[in-house]
Amino acid sequence: MILHDFYIGASFDAYTFFGAHPAEKGFLFRVYAPAAEKVALFGDFNGWMEEEMQLLGTSGVWELTVLQAAEGQLYKYVIYSKEGWKCEHCDPYGFSMELRPNSASRLVSLEGYSFSDEGWMKRRQNTFDRPVNIYEVHLGSWHTAPDRENGWYNYEELADRLIPYVKECGYTHIEIMPLSEHPSDNSWGYQNTGFFSPTSRYGTPHQLMKLVDRCHQAGIGVLMDFVPVHFALDYYGLARFDGSYLYEFPHDDVGLSEWGSKNFNHSRGEVASFLQSAAAYWLGVYHFDGLRVDAVSRLIYWQGDEKRGVNDRAVKFLQNMNAGLKKLFPSCMLVAEDSTSYPKITAPVQYDGLGFDYKWDLGWMNDTLDYFRTPPKERPDKYHKLTFSMHYFYQEHFLLPFSHDETVHGKATILQKMWGDYDQKFPQARAMYLYMMTHPGKKLNFMGNEIGQLREWDEKREQDWDLLRYPLHDGFYHYIRRLNQLYLTHPSLSAGEYDARSFLWLEVKGEKNCVYAYLRGPMVNTPTASKANKKENLWQQPADRTVSVFNFSDRAAAGYRINLPVPMELRPLICSDSDIYGGGFCGELPALRPQYDPIKGNWFVQTDLPPFSGILYSAHPLHKPTPVHCPAGIRSKR
Repeated sequence: MILHDFYIGASFDAYTFFGAHPAEKGFLFRVYAPAAEKVALFGDFNGWMEEEMQLLGTSGVWELTVLQAAEGQLYKYVIYSKEGWKCEHCDPYGFSMELRPNSASRLVSLEGYSFSDEGWMKRRQNTFDRPVNIYEVHLGSWHTAPDRENGWYNYEELADRLIPYVKECGYTHIEIMPLSEHPSDNSWGYQNTGFFSPTSRYGTPHQLMKLVDRCHQAGIGVLMDFVPVHFALDYYGLARFDGSYLYEFPHDDVGLSEWGSKNFNHSRGEVASFLQSAAAYWLGVYHFDGLRVDAVSRLIYWQGDEKRGVNDRAVKFLQNMNAGLKKLFPSCMLVAEDSTSYPKITAPVQYDGLGFDYKWDLGWMNDTLDYFRTPPKERPDKYHKLTFSMHYFYQEHFLLPFSHDETVHGKATILQKMWGDYDQKFPQARAMYLYMMTHPGKKLNFMGNEIGQLREWDEKREQDWDLLRYPLHDGFYHYIRRLNQLYLTHPSLSAGEYDARSFLWLEVKGEKNCVYAYLRGPMVNTPTASKANKKENLWQQPADRTVSVFNFSDRAAAGYRINLPVPMELRPLICSDSDIYGGGFCGELPALRPQYDPIKGNWFVQTDLPPFSGILYSAHPLHKPTPVHCPAGIRSKR
């Protein structure tokens, strides 16, 4: 690390200089505390008796080599302020900490684990035209160990259970909620004290490396939730670290967050270097494939309030961090959790963007869930809540999330949000998830959603896996698995999805019946395509195309007509109302042959749509179509 770069906010490797590192003998300790009167070090290696550290000139860096220090031992810094008080602190750059409520840092060497994921790391590349289906998980409450006092499996044990489950369910990535050390379980990791310390709740740094390594060997990417906005108030952390406001703002109106934590002062170069280095640390040392950056709105606007204006320094920090991470790790995935309409979140920094790869589409999430809360008789008036997302979709690279935020704090779980009684919720949720998986955008689903969990998430309890003993929940689980597999095996559902030519509404005026339909896949030979593209006649070229049809009303839609841009046969892939998933339709779905309307001059298909249902078809354009009679359609028990 170059100290000048650290001061000006250009460092991404500050963790290689600061913290505790193995020396030729013992460990070398360095801490940044420019306003301190004196800094001392104590720990297991000296009987917790203070040893004074040496200030390196006017650098603000304090240093000490302890020959008797050994891996596994605990330590703290004692900061003496110029005002005459002292405070014990964990190491801001410490690589491990002891389990809460204790707060000392632990000496570890990061060199002791050898990864076996070279092939994965070399193959890892941009995912814009590939399926991304993320399973969001909180490691402490996915499955718990009933024979242990704390109830936690360690990172290696979780790998034994989580990897096979994620593979069989058809997810491409795991997103782990924050793993940086945190003092309170119910903060879920969003209020950190150890930004370079994997939480000791689930084991050691090397065990976490092994979890990521094994995921890669199984073909699963791993993302981590990263929190660069604020930090925990606890005295032993970063707050008033050297007696001054080193990491935080000095004024509470911008220094305190809505969560009661301290906001980082991103205008300080040392703070920017600290956070950028933490991001690079997780991507480099632990081989994480990407970061989901929390609370981006609080970085863009002061306190997340658009009325207070843009925080230019924090925006600049984001741009510098993302550009630097992309230079160091070109194939990493950077995801913004952002609820604002601030432009160019996913545009490259060189084009004045923030440099993220993806942005959570929280507007889509809110509109979708609001629609399905609505009684069916009121849904015609809210019909365009489900079409609005495509009006703005191509402004950013969006990811569609049903995250942990939607299953807590009295909001009810995803299944519970559906209108109606217990039996009515399932068909709507099945149809809604088909809508999600076929709508353009990458996907994220929080643990428990896939089994139709009815109880809000509680970090102290594991998921209600016993629900799978009940037919509706078991059917729902197998339905989600099948949907995920279809998403992975049909390129039309991911390739080219950020190109407007890959999506076409087939029914977008079905307010009366709450019917929607759209086509996914290469379609440049459409009425709106250029003449040059029409000449290519790409409809006749082999390609994967799919058609999704939905009836979100509580009434069947008999003989419903879906207009087609060209003659094509629709072959069924999945029906959300199938009895094998707990629905009311029995038997095989018919293929739909196109018919020609000589009066309107267009091709169409007709089918019967059960209430609260969705059907996914593979679409096959016909070279020499011949009109056929309307098929018998789908018959429902309802």
